Amino acid sequence: MAPYLESEIRALGYAYMRVSKTAIELKGTMLDCIRLNLNLRCGGQVLFSLGKFTARNADQLYGHLRQMEWEDLIPADSYFSITSFVRNETITNQLFANVKVKDAIADRFREKTGKRPDSGPDLSAVVINLHWVNDEAEIFLDTSGETLMKHGYRRIPGKAPMIESLAAATIMASKWNRTSPFINPMCGSGTLAIEAAWLATNRKPGLIRENYSFMHVCGYDPKMYMTELKKIRMEVKECPGLMIVATDISEDAVNIARINARMAAVEDLIEFRVCDFADTAVPQSGGGVVFFNPEYGDRLGEEIGLQPVYKRMGDFLKQLCKGYFGYIFTGNLELAKHIGLKPTRRIEFFNGKIDCRLLEYELYEGSREKKEGNVS
Repeated sequence: MAPYLESEIRALGYAYMRVSKTAIELKGTMLDCIRLNLNLRCGGQVLFSLGKFTARNADQLYGHLRQMEWEDLIPADSYFSITSFVRNETITNQLFANVKVKDAIADRFREKTGKRPDSGPDLSAVVINLHWVNDEAEIFLDTSGETLMKHGYRRIPGKAPMIESLAAATIMASKWNRTSPFINPMCGSGTLAIEAAWLATNRKPGLIRENYSFMHVCGYDPKMYMTELKKIRMEVKECPGLMIVATDISEDAVNIARINARMAAVEDLIEFRVCDFADTAVPQSGGGVVFFNPEYGDRLGEEIGLQPVYKRMGDFLKQLCKGYFGYIFTGNLELAKHIGLKPTRRIEFFNGKIDCRLLEYELYEGSREKKEGNVS
């Protein structure tokens, strides 16, 4: 999702230093961390670097961290937790590295203050992150805490939902202009439709999230947070005439989607309906997008059973969606062969560890030759 995260960061006015498949490195202050946390749709964590050092083993890691002035960052009466990414030949259990970080912080506190903050797995207060590959270590304040990938409105997840950040990124990757119809058959818990409504109205995830790790560090100024929160509130815009349609054959799924849309403050922007996806009403004005996120089929029997579903999706796009762009997000390219359409683009994504594609289909109103202005 890095290209879409990069586009968000650019839109906020930042110049980045380094882009990889999983991260973007910037120069900034704690205020910038607050701004990024409130605005980003496609991010996971906003990490603030506290220092880099060489550590060949756990004892060297502990020694470096013991020297850091943790008492100036973590309130003594607070709570902290440790997360990490570790690839070091001396460490066979990542939790062992976490314990060494926790011990270094606790021992530093005892030495300097005579007491120490509580610690554990809860990510609701101060979160310290270790990135340690070979003998290169970097320690961060995770200013987010709980992941930014969840946008906070999905109180009832439904069956196999797409995580919110991925849903936002797939829509951003599409050719939807945020004003034309957005049609979402097989809507499930409503994530795609809700993210579409958020993009159209410029609603940011920070509007409904109330807790971040940065709120629990020494020197936190609530005024900085409130200033940024006020900015994103002012940026929400009205979208008269916006059409977002979400349908599902399951009444329970549609009810869950309604509840989630209500939590996201966009229920009135989405037209929900219980029906088979093939009965979804598609406005004939054209110019919008039709977005599917079908099941992938984890086992052979499931895959065989889904082949007719994928064929029916292709038939639906061909017969009822002329003039639209069709999108099917799938983690099973064998099933995608049954759609019966040639995609104009195949956009790579990962859903967790599953290598997925967002398949784009340009659905011409007439023949392709007529669309291109050729006469035979």
